Amino acid sequence: MSEFQDRVVVVTGAGRGIGKAIARAFVERGAKVAVVSRTEANSQAAADEMNAAGPGTATPYAVDVSNGEAVAALGKQVADDLGPVSILVNNAGVTRDGLALRMSEEDWDTVLDTNLKGAFNLTKAFQRSLLKQPGARIINISSVIGLMGNAGQANYAASKAGLIGFTKALAKEFAGRAVTVNAIAPGFIATDMTGELTDDLRNKILEQVPLKDFGTTADIAATAMFLAGEGARYITGQVLVVDGGMVM
Repeated sequence: MSEFQDRVVVVTGAGRGIGKAIARAFVERGAKVAVVSRTEANSQAAADEMNAAGPGTATPYAVDVSNGEAVAALGKQVADDLGPVSILVNNAGVTRDGLALRMSEEDWDTVLDTNLKGAFNLTKAFQRSLLKQPGARIINISSVIGLMGNAGQANYAASKAGLIGFTKALAKEFAGRAVTVNAIAPGFIATDMTGELTDDLRNKILEQVPLKDFGTTADIAATAMFLAGEGARYITGQVLVVDGGMVM
């Protein structure tokens, strides 16, 4: 029996990409997963796909993670539907790229409110449950951009760097209850978006990666499984970089 059997897991941004891969990995290991996405259509489609494979269960929820009241209501609904949450994965994120000198206040706020405030809102909504569950885990999905910056992504870099600071502060606050809080910083990960890149652009990106390959959503899901498992019980406040060696 998997160590995640019947544990209640919340994954945000789980309608596609990295979040979907993480949610699927938990379902495959018997967990009861709240599949959270901004839209009902995405969360429902993802949950249906995961339930068809099992053996765990996936329950869809639609919420804007930047809306504190809506997230608080989600916390109550998940508790009623699935029970006490013991693993929270804050993955929901957006981009609104542009040079800082031309960036609108709206684009700045949208990215910070979703990527950073969203993690705060979810943590607030589930903290009481997490602090009462033995071996509870919080995993925040940051980015190498939060470590190294990137031209045209000042808002995204700020949000992902902020997540790292948030992770370290929470790790110290929650350590007394043996709740670990860690972050994953993915590098270039193969998604539908990278599949549309020209060969020239792909090669330019891969020049920055010593392993000369894109990562996969499965790589990030495997890292999340490790951090959520018993093997990582003595790891907290850390940033695990999964980038093929790009940031050293």
